[in-house]
This record gives sequence, structure tokens and C-alpha cells, in this order.
Amino acid sequence: MRQIARETVLSLIATGIVVVLCCLLYPAAVYGIGQLAFHHQANGSLIDKAGEDNVSNPVGSRLLGQGFKAPEYFHPRPSAAGAGYDAANSSGTNLGPISDKLLNGAADDPNTKDVDESFAGIKQLVAAYRAENGLSEGTFVPADAVTRSASGLDPDISPANAELQVARVAKARGVPEESVRSFIARHVDGRDWGIFGEPRVNVLATNLALDRELPKQPAPAPSGAAGLAAAPQP
Repeated sequence: MRQIARETVLSLIATGIVVVLCCLLYPAAVYGIGQLAFHHQANGSLIDKAGEDNVSNPVGSRLLGQGFKAPEYFHPRPSAAGAGYDAANSSGTNLGPISDKLLNGAADDPNTKDVDESFAGIKQLVAAYRAENGLSEGTFVPADAVTRSASGLDPDISPANAELQVARVAKARGVPEESVRSFIARHVDGRDWGIFGEPRVNVLATNLALDRELPKQPAPAPSGAAGLAAAPQP
């Protein structure tokens, strides 16, 4: 009995030590290091309309994609997260590279009226991307423009993808294409540490900067209306 009691006490002491180390000291150390060395990232990389770090009044996170659809903004890559860009339902399509559904899509089954089974494949997404951006039939479309990421929340697009959207964005904002092209060149993020990953454009941060640097211009008034406005009143 004495041996059993001794082993029980040692087990309880060992359990207490492990609990203190793994459940208290280790999480506290990780939290402290994160807050001191990586404060912005540890708090979700949240930013406000000015593109500044802001936890109390954010418009989004640099780490999570959002569904921009207006023509005056750069659009993200397609998403399979819920209904699209749903941070509570992060997911990809789980379709392999030779999947017929991934390549050719799937139409609704007329026999299941209550279930939306349609799925836009790469062919449909390529056609829609070219039409949306006024591109010719033979224009090469970057893979990230027509494929969904594994998370469905990818916040970045490739510089090539952004370049193909320049004409649409410039037209919608009423500014020269060269101004938008120069703007994009200034907002390309390089490889991490100079060697990891690929150059990329953060869609949320770039669109926020776009509103600040190249705001949408008002449509010009018709010449007839301008003439009537300038005419002297009787």
C-alpha cells in the first residue's frame, strides 16, 4: 500500500508539472512573444480604410480574401469557401487536376429542382474572366484567376492577374490605364525574405489604396446639359 501511495503521489506531481508547463507557461510564452515580436500578425493582421493596423475598427484582414465584384476594384481569385470567401467555412473543391468537373464544370440536374448543383469549371471561369476584362479569345489567363485556392480565402493575386484587370479598373474609375499600371507596380509584394513564395498583390490592401490614390472620377456631364447650365437665365 505504501508503494502504491508513493507512486500515486509521484504521478500527481508529474501531472501537475506537465499541466503547468504545457497549459500555462508554454501558452503564456507563445502569446507574449507573439504580442511583442509580431503584434500585428498575432492580432489577425486587421486593417482599416486607411490601410493602417487597426484592431478596433477594421474593414478586413490582410490574410483573408474578400469578394470584390464592382468593376472599379481588382477582383480576387475564385473561392469555394461556403458561398464564397466565408471565413467560417474555409475549404477548397478537393478536385484533382484531371477532374472533368474541375475542367468542364457541372450544370444543374433538372430532376433535382431544390438543389443547386451547378459548378463553374476552369473553361467557364476563363470565358467569364476574359469577358469581364474585355480580353480577346486567345489571351492567356493566369492560373490563379480561374482556380480556387485550397482555403477559399486566398488574399492575394499574381501580378499577371492584376495586369489583365488594369484596363477594366481604369475605365471604371475614369483614369488613364498607365496610372493604374504604375499604381500596381508600387503595390506588388515581393518574395518573403527575398526567396520564399512568389511576388503577389494583396487585393484588400490594394483596393483600399486605390480608393485613396486613384479615386473614381465623376462621369462627365453631357455637352448639351453643360451648355444649358451655362446659359444666362431670363
